[in-house]
Amino acid sequence: MNVDDVVEAKVAAARARIEREKRRRAALAAARNKGLAVRHAAKLRQLNYRRTYPEKETP
Repeated sequence: MNVDDVVEAKVAAARARIEREKRRRAALAAARNKGLAVRHAAKLRQLNYRRTYPEKETP
């Protein structure tokens, strides 16, 4: 085992770590965007309900 092999192994490990973190960040971003979409839809439903039935209390 020479120095080139050690360096190559470290570079491969770093690339794998970078790719793993990239997938993790993408998954977290997708979950965050989904949550924001759900929250926004709920807000719009609530605003529409208030506009449609102003005398009733929001359920």
